[in-house]
Amino acid sequence: MTDTTTGATTDVLIVGSGPTGLTLACDLALRGASVRVLDGRSGPHRESRGKGLTPDSLEVLDRLGVADRLSATGSRGVVLRKYFDGAHVNDTPVDGSGLLIGQWQVEEILRERLAGLGVRVEYGARVSGLAQDPAGVTARLADDGSVRAGYAAGCDGGHSTTRELLGIPFEGYTEEKPTMVVGDVRAPGLSRAYWHQWFTTGGGGIMLCPMPGTDSFQLQASPETGEDGEPLPPTPDGFQRLFDRHAGMAGIRLTEATWLSSWRVNVRRAARMREGRVLLAGDSAHVHPIAGGLGMNTGIQDATSLARSLAAVLTDPAAADALDAYEAERLPAAERLLADTSERHRRVLAAVREPGRGTEAGMS
Repeated sequence: MTDTTTGATTDVLIVGSGPTGLTLACDLALRGASVRVLDGRSGPHRESRGKGLTPDSLEVLDRLGVADRLSATGSRGVVLRKYFDGAHVNDTPVDGSGLLIGQWQVEEILRERLAGLGVRVEYGARVSGLAQDPAGVTARLADDGSVRAGYAAGCDGGHSTTRELLGIPFEGYTEEKPTMVVGDVRAPGLSRAYWHQWFTTGGGGIMLCPMPGTDSFQLQASPETGEDGEPLPPTPDGFQRLFDRHAGMAGIRLTEATWLSSWRVNVRRAARMREGRVLLAGDSAHVHPIAGGLGMNTGIQDATSLARSLAAVLTDPAAADALDAYEAERLPAAERLLADTSERHRRVLAAVREPGRGTEAGMS
């Protein structure tokens, strides 16, 4: 992992191996650039997280040679089954222009594509420092090693170490309390033909979305609250209590909670997406409400734009303005994204208080 003794230099160092970093790595490798992908985690995750690809993202991924595998794994279209105060109200079909698929599955397919291009993700490689000079970037690693590259891209998520090391402000706001608990569970006996959405007069609820290629559902729910009225952290028993309260289906027991997390509203973007030879993409550069499922997709769009800019400057070092062009394109896109998803989130919160309405209010 350490380049210090050899002096070897790669064209682009990518920090983070989520959909953004993997898309960027595949795109650059296909353009003939040498890349390395570092990830501080011990290995890949298997969490559904972002669960949809838009037509624009599928177009990018088709160019990378993975669209057929993604389509074979995911599913087109979904029917939203709506319940209100425990009673089934209606079913709402959603068009099949996009693809329902777990984020871990997208990452797995992109990792395999990248491996076929001769690049493997290097896990357990946590970047602890960045230094730049006129010729390149040196990333210091937590194990005291270092990696030398011509350029670096921070694709390491909303808590981006890269952004923090660069000292780039993350402007916006974060709500103090979690507004949702999420996770992956099994629900034997519950129909997998529908994305089940139970809402109540008071605006609370729970949703279970069947994840293609698995026997699990992604769960999203209003959090439980304690005696003090504060949100409680997610637990398997808590998931079951929430399901019993909102769905009232006594014969269904949730099992095998393999992912449990809390979500709170974050509306932030980086003050800039470039600091010299280091650039930001995806959640490292912007986080926003989940309504509409645009997070993973916007990261993929960032990645393909950044790949074009980096390929241009690698081909012609005098074309440094190509990196400015990336920021000029994607920073306003991030600003629009924050406004758009905030409005979608507002519409969804209003819609779920009306019988028969649900997340489709935020899908367009």
